[in-house]
Amino acid sequence: MLNTKLVTWALGLFAAVTFIVCVIYGLVTPQSLHMHAFLEQVLPGFKWLTWWGFLLGLVESFLYGAYAGLVFCPIYNWLYRRFNARREAK
Repeated sequence: MLNTKLVTWALGLFAAVTFIVCVIYGLVTPQSLHMHAFLEQVLPGFKWLTWWGFLLGLVESFLYGAYAGLVFCPIYNWLYRRFNARREAK
């Protein structure tokens, strides 16, 4: 069984750190290798290289990760209980 709160925070922080890594990557690589167009498409309101855009992208990334945890954990726990109960019944 997974702890929903723990997994939600872990995935939220993972997504936020990944966003920061993507921004740093965009700052140190040539223009042709940037991912800013992708980030602007998947993060509503995100604008490359503005403080507001960075903060908004960071918050949105965290929320996407948290959403993944909030949806994944109950599904996983339900399947775990269902299949584990069948195994124990045999």
